Amino acid sequence: MAPFSPLQRAVLLAGLFAALTPRLVAQTAATAQGGGRAGPAAASDCEPDVLDSPYIPVDNWVYPAVWRLYGLGFVDSAFLGMRPWTRASLGHMLEIAETRLEDADPGPATDEAKRIDAVLSKEVTPDTQAACGSGHGTAQIESSYTVFRGISGTPLRDSFHLGQTVINDFGRPYANGLDSYTGASGYAIAGRFLLYARGELQSAPSAAGYSTGLASELAAVDGTTYYLNTTVPIAPNGQATIPFGPLSSIVNGRWMEAYISGHFFNHEVSFGKQDDWLGPGLGAGMAYSNNAENIYSFRINRIEPLHVPGLSYITGPFRYEFLVGPLKGHVYPIDPWMHVEKISFRPTENLEFGFQRTAIWGGKDHEPITLHTFLRSFFSTSAPNGAVKNSPQDPGARFAAFDFSYRLPFVRNWLTLYSDSDVHDDISPADAPRRSSWRPGIYLSHVPGIPRLDARMEGVSTDPPNSSSNGGHFMYWESIQRQAYTNSGQLFGDWIGREGKGGQAWVTYHLSGNEWIEVGVRNQKTAKDFIPGGTTLNDIHAQVVKRISRDFEVNGNFAHQQWKAPIYPTGVPVYPANQHDVTTTTIQLTWYPQRKVNF
Repeated sequence: MAPFSPLQRAVLLAGLFAALTPRLVAQTAATAQGGGRAGPAAASDCEPDVLDSPYIPVDNWVYPAVWRLYGLGFVDSAFLGMRPWTRASLGHMLEIAETRLEDADPGPATDEAKRIDAVLSKEVTPDTQAACGSGHGTAQIESSYTVFRGISGTPLRDSFHLGQTVINDFGRPYANGLDSYTGASGYAIAGRFLLYARGELQSAPSAAGYSTGLASELAAVDGTTYYLNTTVPIAPNGQATIPFGPLSSIVNGRWMEAYISGHFFNHEVSFGKQDDWLGPGLGAGMAYSNNAENIYSFRINRIEPLHVPGLSYITGPFRYEFLVGPLKGHVYPIDPWMHVEKISFRPTENLEFGFQRTAIWGGKDHEPITLHTFLRSFFSTSAPNGAVKNSPQDPGARFAAFDFSYRLPFVRNWLTLYSDSDVHDDISPADAPRRSSWRPGIYLSHVPGIPRLDARMEGVSTDPPNSSSNGGHFMYWESIQRQAYTNSGQLFGDWIGREGKGGQAWVTYHLSGNEWIEVGVRNQKTAKDFIPGGTTLNDIHAQVVKRISRDFEVNGNFAHQQWKAPIYPTGVPVYPANQHDVTTTTIQLTWYPQRKVNF
């Protein structure tokens, strides 16, 4: 089959998924959001349930706020392992919370929940008052912000090997000195259609980068110096995953998010660049996070819980998502594509669990991106032999995830246990726990006597105790797609990286629903059989978020980090390793305008 153009690929893949799900679409047309209430066969574009609504960026404060409402026992319909949510879907969650708050027994926890609900309701009211119909709509600036980040010392920006100083930051550039980012976001809605954009002007100073010796050693660890027995060397400075120096200063504009979407039967069908976070953790998502730059993709996302008579008696309501798009920064194969599918269930109000699959396939000089190769990667279930892997018949690199969250018995409104996990070349971490990576966590929604104080702790390991986990050649890596789980040089999974162990903890005092003071710690250790000599990173941070008025926010963050890597900077381990101290001071000023413009 001859290769298709990029536009033909996107159209064919979109058509394929639509063809695979006609029964689900037909079912959802007759099912209203949430509880399965029958809806009209054909709805007007002006009805609230049909109007489109923008996604809330995954770094927005509303997600930890809803986590608190969930932990306090007032939100039961939130799918914690599938983010982002739209403003409208969040509004539906708050409707349920407000009903429960009206019937709740008085007390400090109830009072705290009411404060959170009041702030959320004001901030994310669904866009139900927009003009609609042909030629009419509404537009709004969502936010405008400026970030100044000062870094002293030698920071790490290498999630694929040594570690990161700044994590879950959309792959923004940073270096020693003063970094800055200025951006704005906004959207326009016309009935069931929406356009969203969030852009930034980013700058970072020049940096020394990795030496030739270190870059060459890491390229050898990855197996990307010479590839598939070819005689063509791949220079280290051609690999986005290795910051080979010297690194020039950066001043560039970037679309953080930019997409068009349509709302059909409680699905968001979209195309463009947008956020995703798959997993219940606060520190990372094993399968997908915002640690790397967003990809351009085609997506279908069931944004409201679906209730299917009979089936949902067992599974409860459920949600699902599909996306497909190209990855950037890979040296070979160049520009592979990936597709992601996830489905999550809520069999009870206290339990949620989900299954996810990621396949990375194709790329220049290895396998064309066509409908045929997509189908092969989608339906292939067996591990191919070496001859197939090294041929254009390669089904791709397959990863699978499983996550759950559970409000514990007897302490339902106090403690929530959750876990995220990922595995390479197995059906699910649930049936291959010893070959899987795990991020378990526990959340305390409030402290006795101090209802405004909550705490969270997460551990993480991508170094399972088996022979496959060796040399960094298992999790987030694959024999063909050797830069597999990266986009533009950074991991879009868990920042802990390959063969890493560590964890995070946070204690937060909430001044109000959208203001807080937080102290957190982070630890990371990388295995010596992956990075010669291993690595160690310890980090402590303090954050204060305060609203000067309803519309203006000041966010200050200070972090002190110590890291050691015997392999740095020469590529040859030296003992004892030098300790590097890095301090990071970040100030973000954000304006949230309230006015809409009808057109």
